[in-house]
Amino acid sequence: MGHREYELENLLLEGHCFESGTGNPPRGLQFTLAAENQPIVFDTIVMANLGYFQLKGSPGSWILNLREGRSSELFQISSYDGVEVKPDSTGVRILMSSFRSNVVRVKVQKKPGMEMADLLADSDQMDEDSAGLWNRITDSISKYRVCIFFHSSLSTGKKEDKDDEVINIFSLASGHLYERFLKIMMLSVVKHASVPVKFWFLKNYLSPSLKDFLPHMAAEYGFKYELVEYKWPRWLHQQTEKQRLIWGYKILFLDVLFPLDVKKIIFVDADQVVRTDLKELMDLDLEGNPYGYTPFCDSRTEMEGYRFWKQGYWRSHLQNRRYHISALYVVDLKKFRRIAAGDRLRGQYQGLSQDPNSLSNLDQDLPNNMIHQVGIKSLPQEWLWCETWCSDETKSGAKTIDLLFVYNASLILALQCNNPKTKEAKLSAAMRIIPEWKSYDDEMKALQERL
Repeated sequence: MGHREYELENLLLEGHCFESGTGNPPRGLQFTLAAENQPIVFDTIVMANLGYFQLKGSPGSWILNLREGRSSELFQISSYDGVEVKPDSTGVRILMSSFRSNVVRVKVQKKPGMEMADLLADSDQMDEDSAGLWNRITDSISKYRVCIFFHSSLSTGKKEDKDDEVINIFSLASGHLYERFLKIMMLSVVKHASVPVKFWFLKNYLSPSLKDFLPHMAAEYGFKYELVEYKWPRWLHQQTEKQRLIWGYKILFLDVLFPLDVKKIIFVDADQVVRTDLKELMDLDLEGNPYGYTPFCDSRTEMEGYRFWKQGYWRSHLQNRRYHISALYVVDLKKFRRIAAGDRLRGQYQGLSQDPNSLSNLDQDLPNNMIHQVGIKSLPQEWLWCETWCSDETKSGAKTIDLLFVYNASLILALQCNNPKTKEAKLSAAMRIIPEWKSYDDEMKALQERL
């Protein structure tokens, strides 16, 4: 008989938050969860969808509070589970003790004098004002050549400057084959990076063997990583197929999946090889859009009949815009949260996902369908090359090469970078298309053997 041990890591806290008086969800409001007299451990934002928020914590006593900054400047907690909270309170105490998720109701109200302030819209102006102040200060320094030492509270902050010099990479993998591809993708990112790299992985879908391997790989190559998780909200239409569930996590929870101090992140598919410094993509101007995707290639002309986005619904809906692939994209999380893009995407998903004929390729169809409400910056074509859609002549300038696999070959809409004309094995295609793939694979095997 086998023996298994289970370790409890965290309990789930779910809540619904509304404004006193109006009853409206204060979308974008930021909460923190911390132990008493200890640094903040977890943070999140309130969704427009039912005022929902979610946090996690180990068993014990915790303090729920508004996050320092715009949220705490405009709002104060007025009641918690029907019990009035004093205005000068430093948060509410929560006991995490049940294996069942703890669902709480929190009411907040605007502070005196802040009744007309808008939590999201005004933050834009604050950023502009701050930038203007900083520009005036630096202009003065340049003009008068004055040496000024700023107190940390008046500076842009060392932590933020440091975060700007980190390449944040988000990726997903399920199954041993894709975890093998994932390690090669990670290696290709690190070998080309000019600044530190931090990887973010969805914890629920990594195998125990990969979780054990990651600390050794991180030590060997000098990167950081963090495992994130988010429980699919019970009110959001559930996906039953594993692959569609993973696709949902790629797009539906970008605003709440990562800590709020992560400002920008790049999603890279596991079966992709990077040939350039992704710092360039981190620094790319998204021209006011919350994210940037690469459009599908048009250069391999013999595939014209398979370009579904040039026919029917997509041709009409896009109105001469490009259809974008979800294998690589960069997200300005600060902008994404500010315009409530996550709420908009979840709202559209909730409506369309009831129809089994909609969102065949969920993580890709949803942002393309929402392009008129949540804008997409079209990345230069060289950011993603795949053999199926891109010509051989453009391969030499490719910054990433993709080997996307179709999970249901009967669905033409699910086609991404796989070739509908061939059934070549994935590993064979990788070694044929990407010359450096085998050397990366051998390097990973050698590291595993040393362990």
